[in-house]
Amino acid sequence: MKETVIIHVSDSGYTLAETIARELPNSDIVRNSEFSPTLLTSYRQVIFIGALGICVRNVATHLTDKYHDPAVVCVDSAGRFVISVVSGHVGGANELCNTVAHIIGAQPVITTQSDNMGLWSLDTMGRKYGWTTEATKEQMNQAIFTLVNGKKVALLLDIKDRGTEELQRSKPHHVTIIDHIEQAQAYDLLIAVTPYVYQVETPALFFRPKVLCMGVGCRKQCEPTGIAQHIAQQLAEHHIHPASIAKIATIDLKKDEPLLDTLREWWQLDHVEVFQAECLKDIEVKNPSEKVHQVTGVWGVAESCAIHAADNGTLLLEKQKGEVTAGNHFTFAIAMPSKYRRQGHIEIVGAGPGDPELVSVRGKNFLSSADLILYAGSLVPRELTHYAKVGCVVRSSASMNLEEQFALMKEFYDRGLLVVRLHTGDPCIYGAIQEQMAFFDRYGMSYHITPGISSFQAAAAALRSQFTIPEKVQTIILTRGEGRTPMPNKEKLHKLAASQSTMCIYLSASIVENVQEELLQAYPPETPVAACYKLTWKEEKIYRGQLKDLAKIVRDNHLTLTTLLVVGEAIDNRQGLSRLYDDSFKHMFRP
Repeated sequence: MKETVIIHVSDSGYTLAETIARELPNSDIVRNSEFSPTLLTSYRQVIFIGALGICVRNVATHLTDKYHDPAVVCVDSAGRFVISVVSGHVGGANELCNTVAHIIGAQPVITTQSDNMGLWSLDTMGRKYGWTTEATKEQMNQAIFTLVNGKKVALLLDIKDRGTEELQRSKPHHVTIIDHIEQAQAYDLLIAVTPYVYQVETPALFFRPKVLCMGVGCRKQCEPTGIAQHIAQQLAEHHIHPASIAKIATIDLKKDEPLLDTLREWWQLDHVEVFQAECLKDIEVKNPSEKVHQVTGVWGVAESCAIHAADNGTLLLEKQKGEVTAGNHFTFAIAMPSKYRRQGHIEIVGAGPGDPELVSVRGKNFLSSADLILYAGSLVPRELTHYAKVGCVVRSSASMNLEEQFALMKEFYDRGLLVVRLHTGDPCIYGAIQEQMAFFDRYGMSYHITPGISSFQAAAAALRSQFTIPEKVQTIILTRGEGRTPMPNKEKLHKLAASQSTMCIYLSASIVENVQEELLQAYPPETPVAACYKLTWKEEKIYRGQLKDLAKIVRDNHLTLTTLLVVGEAIDNRQGLSRLYDDSFKHMFRP
């Protein structure tokens, strides 16, 4: 099926059609006089430019239902309004309406009630987050009706992923998050994101996230007939939904077994993950087998493969043995990666250089959801913690040693709560997170890093400078001077400076004389420099000069630890244009 057809009535409509087509790849433009019902079955999206009445008369008698109809939007010939006409959610007309409105600067008109009320779009939620659902059209429509009409809705989240995090953040006031399935009976609708099978009397909408890993073992040349169906049935009997299988894994000894292809096709996966015995031999399994160890070198194929595929996650279903036809033995086990478990979690968030508005959207979302925010004292403006929700505990780590920080974070983690460890800039650049991550690893704690804007990027913006110059400077070096922390011999400043790159020197204002001395061994004395103090903070100060005066600039202005030193001819260099704007490069910008 082709992507988009743009149908126009008038010459002015054709001009709009050309503008829209330039922004939407794979678009065809046709006149209204050439309209035929086949356009509705040949294209995923239909944009009609003309009167709404003509649009409706064209398409009305050829529509089926929202699950099969294309997205149809109507644009008035003056380009003032874009109206979502057909298949707003499932077909994507509402999204197309907003897209077209942005292209031509028009007002989008969307009448879908859930959109206008800021409610979840249940019929597209699965597609958005990669979940599946077994709900019928009637069940989906009834669930939407219940949600939109403000009835009591329960939300059960058995896993944690991007989608469930968003559901928690955007929860309507009449939706209550429940912890146990038994609580659902008090509600008019249950919405559940879960890999587990439940029996419940309350009308329910189950979404199945792809979060489970299945390890498989079998005898040589195992006959695969009926095994996939048997495994699916066994999963259901153990209250695990087969639709949540995301990976199938086995040992390299079994990679050519016909059973693996059959299972892959049954679960519609691109491939089966194959592991070397060396990767599996040290994994502790629930049901070790001496015989399996003698043949394969591992203590259990199904369990070790499931655990390894799940990044050493939790084994949900121990090894199950099966034999659908005589002599064709096989085993399988199920594990779930720790990152999907609803447990305590620590998010290391890069705060950015200082301005609270320069934290990433993801970082802000974590700050507004956290139960504990532990921020890096005077290095992070307290204003960033103002994103915290009511009831969140906010503490500075400035007066704490590492043991005290760990104890506080683990206290909240062990209660199943969300901890945000807030570091300045990007936490991976002089962020002192290595020891913390080692602690989290030691205790098997769930953690992740949200990157932040680094001060070197803020410096480039504040200096209005591109730190790379075509054919002159193509490297940016992030480093520090040698103070109490020794520098590796190969990373001495004078050696790095020999490249004449743009250098951004952190944590070195207190040893600026040494820095200047080393840099002058490679850079000319007139090389531009900038001393950037508290970038993007209210107290931001930037001092420009030449390398020969760098130490004087820092000392005369009493600059402290929160100072970034920038050196290189890229500072304030705006002569000439980037070669990307040469004619020979213009093909990169053409649709």
